[in-house]
Amino acid sequence: MKAIVFRVINELPKIEDIEVPTDGEKVSLSYAAFNHRDLWITKGMYPGLKPGIVMGADGVGYSGDRRVLISPGLDWGNSEAYQSSKYRVQGVPDHGTFAEYIYVKPEQLVDVPSHLTDVEAAALPVAGATAYRALFSKCKLAVGENVLITGIGGGVAMMAGLLAKAAGANVFFTSGDDEKIAKAKALGFADGANYKNENWVNHIQESSGGIDVVIDSAGGDGFASLIKLCNYGARISFYGGTKGKINGLNPQPIFWKQISIHGSTMGSDKDFEDMVHFVDQHKVRPVIHEVLDFDSYQRAFTTMEEGSQFGKIVIAVN
Repeated sequence: MKAIVFRVINELPKIEDIEVPTDGEKVSLSYAAFNHRDLWITKGMYPGLKPGIVMGADGVGYSGDRRVLISPGLDWGNSEAYQSSKYRVQGVPDHGTFAEYIYVKPEQLVDVPSHLTDVEAAALPVAGATAYRALFSKCKLAVGENVLITGIGGGVAMMAGLLAKAAGANVFFTSGDDEKIAKAKALGFADGANYKNENWVNHIQESSGGIDVVIDSAGGDGFASLIKLCNYGARISFYGGTKGKINGLNPQPIFWKQISIHGSTMGSDKDFEDMVHFVDQHKVRPVIHEVLDFDSYQRAFTTMEEGSQFGKIVIAVN
């Protein structure tokens, strides 16, 4: 079959003809979507790298006449609180979705909500599960609360905004791009600020009156500013650390305001199923940045490297 295969660090993957083990249930894929983990894999910045493996974690396809989403998490384990030591995401070190078909465990398959197109469905699994766990399983988001999402435009941040809005929360956000801020406001989010502006914290504080839930993927020195915006009893969940170590963090407002900080990694099988149900119930539609032909996949890596996407990048497989 035709597939996008990881071979060498610091080189983009190539399209190859490859055969994969036929254990499990066969899913003929129609569309697949990119995540930043795909870019990190090519840079050697991801654990468990294995040459000769089909990339891709997100995908939608058909198992017989059944239209299915594929839960991308493998071997989560028995605890909903944290993943097992064997947990991993499909698409390096296990064969992934950037291919004409994939074989998976039957329990990985979930019916696609009927309101979603195949393109929209392909964009849902990783971003949806990650955002859902951070918002609901970790932070227990409630109706009417104020949510701050950093780095709007990326897949998880965008899904977090859409899920939070659907849940009846007021969505505030940051971005380093004024055009993305305008696009996010057009989606019905409450307000946003450019974190490159010195007064962005004051702007969000005045606009929101304070934040109850923060969803962050950056960490770094800017994390301390998030604490300043938190109301009493606020919860913070971060699912990434692109800006590195958190320096200059004062513990006093954290304990005085009873702020809770949660680490979060994608989601359990239950998180995935609950997320799909939520999307179905509230008719949430992922935001799509671009749909590419299979042979144009390299453009996705360029776009992610530039950070210019607003929503998910999807490729047509079959």
